[in-house]
Amino acid sequence: MTRWLLTCEHGGCRVPSPWKPLFSRAQDVLHSHRGWDRGALCTFRHLVPEIADAAFYATTTRLLVDLNRSPGHRDLFSEFTRDLGEGERRRILDTLYWPYRGKVLQQVKRWRAAGHVVIHISVHSFTPVMNGVPRNADIGLLYDPGRRLERELCRRWRTILLDTAPHLRTRLNYPYRGTADGLTKHLRREFQQGYAGVELELNEGNVGRRCAKVASRILGSLHSLRAEIDG
Repeated sequence: MTRWLLTCEHGGCRVPSPWKPLFSRAQDVLHSHRGWDRGALCTFRHLVPEIADAAFYATTTRLLVDLNRSPGHRDLFSEFTRDLGEGERRRILDTLYWPYRGKVLQQVKRWRAAGHVVIHISVHSFTPVMNGVPRNADIGLLYDPGRRLERELCRRWRTILLDTAPHLRTRLNYPYRGTADGLTKHLRREFQQGYAGVELELNEGNVGRRCAKVASRILGSLHSLRAEIDG
């Protein structure tokens, strides 16, 4: 049996009280695409009630610690936190990073131990223009082409979206590579079989006031996809 997991690692730009002074002059950055994935949590909340068997999200800014980066990755901490002492960085990890990652990992472990196939959709958004270059997509589906389940799932999902929402430009492994560092990549290492990790990337330009409209299209496509997979 298949179990569907939804997560949202960059759902907000909140700074917990102990670390607010670090960002006293960084409000603009906090509220920019660097601080959070605008529209991702809104979309996530539309999808969860009808699609997810379990769901986890975070609203702390990734500029404090990036929950979608591996330990030791150069971008785990930002310029606001990477020069903190080792003890303070460890405190941030123990308070925010490890608890979130641990909950997701344990959920997948329980399902795999019970013999379930896990489909994990991690919801993100991307800025419409990066370094002066417009992004040519409304939706990106990121996956590892070397994993058959992910490859077939994303190709089929894209086909459904093209049929049901042709106005939404849907691309595979764009605007990022699905094999880049992230939570899904970490879980692929943990679970060689029975796990498919997909990052759903949404163009921020479409998930502001139009969040509900775009989310409803995605929800419809997931209903169709899940019906095909679950039989």
